[in-house]
Amino acid sequence: MLWEKLKYVAAVLLYGTVGTFLRFVALPSEMVAFFRGLIGAVFILLALLFRGKRPDGAAIRRNGRWLLLSGVCLGLNWLFLFAAYVETSVAVASLCNYLAPVLVIAAAPLLLRERLDKRKLPLIFLALIGIVLVSGVLGGGGGSLKGVLLGLAAAVCFAAIVLCNRRLRDISPMDRSLVQLVLSAATLLPFVLVKSWGHWPAPDLGSVLIVLLLGAVHTGFAYCLYFSGMGSLPVQTVALLGYLEPVVSVLCSAFFLAEPLTLLGWVGAALILGAAAAGELLPEKK
Repeated sequence: MLWEKLKYVAAVLLYGTVGTFLRFVALPSEMVAFFRGLIGAVFILLALLFRGKRPDGAAIRRNGRWLLLSGVCLGLNWLFLFAAYVETSVAVASLCNYLAPVLVIAAAPLLLRERLDKRKLPLIFLALIGIVLVSGVLGGGGGSLKGVLLGLAAAVCFAAIVLCNRRLRDISPMDRSLVQLVLSAATLLPFVLVKSWGHWPAPDLGSVLIVLLLGAVHTGFAYCLYFSGMGSLPVQTVALLGYLEPVVSVLCSAFFLAEPLTLLGWVGAALILGAAAAGELLPEKK
């Protein structure tokens, strides 16, 4: 159990440092997101082949509609989130993106026919207050409006991925991730071509190495660790440890990028993360 927990935590910590590494890449955000998906998909495919396995074509076709939608949403999530990293601090962008679990609580009754637990309504309200504090509109978070809106758009896409994944049936996590990464890259390719048409950027060696790192280590390898670790862990442990990701993003933003939140910003961060974690950890009503 300890080894599985360590693998899961390692994956979550890798996810949390993505925004910090992006600060040192001299490439358009949509291009970085595209190559992250492409390289990550290649890594997972090679990992499957190395284990003597092949993607389950029947399972993929059976879940085709929801895989397609979730893959497109994954690409858009990265597109908006990486753009938010450019427009505002890594901390603010990450916290806005992590409003997604609260959005899932609000949307599930409408989209999944799940009964809304009224105990969770205050959590939605607290998370919204947290976004206001983090955004800086009250002078407390330091986030630009454009960056906050991009982060919130990323959160909507993140929530859509979660809702789509709940519809998937009888497909392995690795097959699901492989297809979603391929589709995310396909979704991002038109944005890359349109924005870079006629002036393809010439990246420096450092940027190339970081993009390779983000694709192979922070995506492909991290996905393998993530699913390998979470397989035998209790659901509540997985949910709780998952909140290390935005915490790491906030800490990296403050200590490595000198993008600290003010007092109100920290209060907002606590409200967002606390509301999201409580929503997932709250026992189901019988």
